Amino acid sequence: MSRNEGKKMPSQRQLRVGEEIRHALADIMIRGELHDPMIDGISITVSEVRISPDLKNATVYVTPLAGNANVEQVIARLNDKSALLRQLVNKRIILRYSPRLFFKQDRSFDEANRVNQLLNSPDVLRDIQPQNHLPAEHGDES
Repeated sequence: MSRNEGKKMPSQRQLRVGEEIRHALADIMIRGELHDPMIDGISITVSEVRISPDLKNATVYVTPLAGNANVEQVIARLNDKSALLRQLVNKRIILRYSPRLFFKQDRSFDEANRVNQLLNSPDVLRDIQPQNHLPAEHGDES
């Protein structure tokens, strides 16, 4: 199930603001401006920011690259620090309203990996490989 399913497509403004927020958050994470010992040593990919039509709420999809062992803890910590991150983003981007940030794990990379593994499984490869020779039809002796 995709994140867009059953929803209206975002406007150009929503997409543009979402991208600006994504870049600002990525820059904040790279520079270690959060000053949180749990997060400072972890490389976090900010893959997408979905912003509400009124531009007051933003869902930030992230993937911590330190393995999947502590993903929930990292997401919880980011949500705990969302007010500070909101302030840091607000210093970089001039908006009428500074959106509230809600962090969620981006599972699209896991889903893409699962599909890739399925496509490369022996059963699927066997079905999509071209046949080198077709079996001779019976009773076709001349």
